[in-house]
Amino acid sequence: MSITNIFEKNGYLPFMAIEYLLEVQNVHAGYIKDVDILQGINFQVAPGELVVVIGPNGAGKSTLAKTIFGLLTPHTGTIVFKGKNIVGLKSNQIVQHGMCYVPQIANVFPSLSVEENLEMGAFVRDASLQPLKDKIYGMFPKLHTRRSQRAGTLSGGERQMLAMGKALMLEPSLLLLDEPSAALSPILVTQVFEQIKQINQSGTAIVLVEQNARKALEMADRGYVLESGRDAISGPGFELLNNPKVGELYLGAGKVQ
Repeated sequence: MSITNIFEKNGYLPFMAIEYLLEVQNVHAGYIKDVDILQGINFQVAPGELVVVIGPNGAGKSTLAKTIFGLLTPHTGTIVFKGKNIVGLKSNQIVQHGMCYVPQIANVFPSLSVEENLEMGAFVRDASLQPLKDKIYGMFPKLHTRRSQRAGTLSGGERQMLAMGKALMLEPSLLLLDEPSAALSPILVTQVFEQIKQINQSGTAIVLVEQNARKALEMADRGYVLESGRDAISGPGFELLNNPKVGELYLGAGKVQ
């Protein structure tokens, strides 16, 4: 899907000058000074777009998500969200600008109930939380059934749904998801991906960092393939899905699997 079509999908006229919701420009970042995992990443997300990030282990996928969300500070480069350079802002400040991040692990409070987790997700809101909780329960009916249950007793798939629901309590413009299908059974992977698609169709832009390349690219507007900390290949999801080079380099096949 082209950027013009993405804008049209979300109600924008093609002749309008539309800014990206998120622009990552020439970002170098890492965990140790002078050792960059990200080596000049360029990355964009349009309003309402679903962008998938794939690549081999160690390519910098999770590092990219953490850097965008302020958990790592770039050594060089800019990250512009809603027209503002957010480099140097802390994660709690970035949340207030309308971005939320769901890490792969430690993404819920296991000793708290499902409902208490949702309430914790809305920690910066002053308005009544009940309408938001009702909205999340409508999106994830299992969470409503288990609303009084401790999060630590949920299944892996239910825990991922709760983590996404907790983030959505802030009604973000952009949701960063880091490996939401990791360690889940095939049935639960399908359920989680259906929920991600539903969230995106409701108008929330999503950056999905994912190892399950085929399922992710099948529903992506666009995708990026990272290699050694660089955006090696990018394009519409369906093009990457059928790109022989992507399959050969990262999955040992002619097409992504």
